[in-house]
Amino acid sequence: MGANSVAEKPAVRPANPLLRGYLEHLSNERRLSRHTVENYARDIAALLELSRDTPLKQLQVNQVRRHVAQLHARGLNGRTLARMLSAWRGLFHYLARDHGYTQNPCVGIRPPRAAKHLPHALSPDEAGRLMQFDAADPLAVRDKAIMELLYSSGLRLAELTGLAPDDVNFRDATVRVTGKGAKTRIVPVGSFALAALKAWLAARGQLAQPAQPALFVGRDGAALGPRAVQARLKHWALKLGLADKVHPHALRHSFASHLLQSSGDLRAVQEMLGHASISTTQVYTQLDFQHLAKVYDQAHPRARRKSR
Repeated sequence: MGANSVAEKPAVRPANPLLRGYLEHLSNERRLSRHTVENYARDIAALLELSRDTPLKQLQVNQVRRHVAQLHARGLNGRTLARMLSAWRGLFHYLARDHGYTQNPCVGIRPPRAAKHLPHALSPDEAGRLMQFDAADPLAVRDKAIMELLYSSGLRLAELTGLAPDDVNFRDATVRVTGKGAKTRIVPVGSFALAALKAWLAARGQLAQPAQPALFVGRDGAALGPRAVQARLKHWALKLGLADKVHPHALRHSFASHLLQSSGDLRAVQEMLGHASISTTQVYTQLDFQHLAKVYDQAHPRARRKSR
């Protein structure tokens, strides 16, 4: 919620004097923007409507919790409810400061968890199409190596841009990656990615500055930054006619999804992704239900239904 250099009067003038005073406090003392104040007004109006039979001073924690549940049942997501609770807590903090209220019934109430929106996984055909182009110049050779490596090994964007040439082991077909928490892991690299990396290393000298330690460099010879990688992926996706937005995290997600669908080995995928907890991998990788049902039917001794 952003602040404004000049306080603006809120567009709404609610009949409730307590709410009106709070909105003036937000606008004049906290100097929030008109748009933000209007959002607060809507969120608190919802609380007043839900609590219309109970004065604010008598509102209890269990009642606020029930209000949150009602709003969730109407379809409001966790993020929206978190914002509303924040506005409600702010109101009661103001009422305690200026109007003698002794309790804040919104403290300690947590909203439902917001659904995690994962990037769309490309199909294997789409992933293949993304890398089927003629690399006619050093920048295109580099881009092909980047995309092949992201899809082949499921690297995070920061891990990719942090690589040095010596991190690639062609003999073992692996790459040494420094992930979150400065933890190092060794990840397999597929044959297509190895070939693309060999081509890039042969062309890298045409661009790289002397003693430049980064594996991937830009047109100026300096280390390639994350935004440049994102821009290049977007460029190739549009050029090759892929409808969905393609970015580094989508390729990481595609790597995990395709590998898990093929192998079913959640622990191995967890290690390759560099996840500290397997629960993160379970959320991150989405299997289609038909594949899960097939694995279950084949593996569980009491899974197959008897014919009637």
